Amino acid sequence: MAVKKTSKRDSRAGGPTIATSVYDQLRDDIIKGAIEPGHRLGTDQLRGRYDVGISPVREALNRLLAEKLVCFEDQKGFHVAGIGEEDLYDLIRMRCWAEETALRESMANATPEWEESIVLAYHRLSRTPRSAQSEKFEFNPEWEVLHLVFHTAFLANCGSPRLLAHCELLADQSKRYRQLAASISFPARSEGDEHKTLMDKALSGDVEAAVEAHHAHLRKTMEIIIHSGLSLPAGKIAV
Repeated sequence: MAVKKTSKRDSRAGGPTIATSVYDQLRDDIIKGAIEPGHRLGTDQLRGRYDVGISPVREALNRLLAEKLVCFEDQKGFHVAGIGEEDLYDLIRMRCWAEETALRESMANATPEWEESIVLAYHRLSRTPRSAQSEKFEFNPEWEVLHLVFHTAFLANCGSPRLLAHCELLADQSKRYRQLAASISFPARSEGDEHKTLMDKALSGDVEAAVEAHHAHLRKTMEIIIHSGLSLPAGKIAV
């Protein structure tokens, strides 16, 4: 897989800093599975992979450590955080709790502009293919961006920037599991239908029905992985 090289000219031209560029690329590689769970992240290896110096690599690793996508052990260094059944259960549970609160508050504060943002986000997402290839699942970055916009739209009216930031962090941590579930269920799972149901329930004003649809959508990813028979470690690894 070709890796985009990071040039010092990016920051001089008004683009992202070198450290931010390395962070973005490494984060994407972890989420997409290009760098597998448990893989050791040696600084020399990463310097060569992204064609940068040691400082941007260290900054990127520390940022990902805070997001729990990377772990650090004494004498062993950095490695990609593992995935496990217990971690998946805890992550989905936390997303249900946090996002339910944000969804309830957003619906309580409903405005025409909020409703229109949901409809527009759904329209754009529904017109974008889930996979970059039709014959097999392949990560589609355009769909991922629109998917985040769609889910954020429901919660954005809650009135709490801190809650929104927490929800976004949990959603980021679940991306690796979503990619795994997509690779297992593609093309059978109809995420478009799930998204439409969520939109319809939220716009109907029926809070309990919207929360139920939201929980079902989040838990579907967990159910696909658990019921697939794929062996995941029982322990919580992403610590």
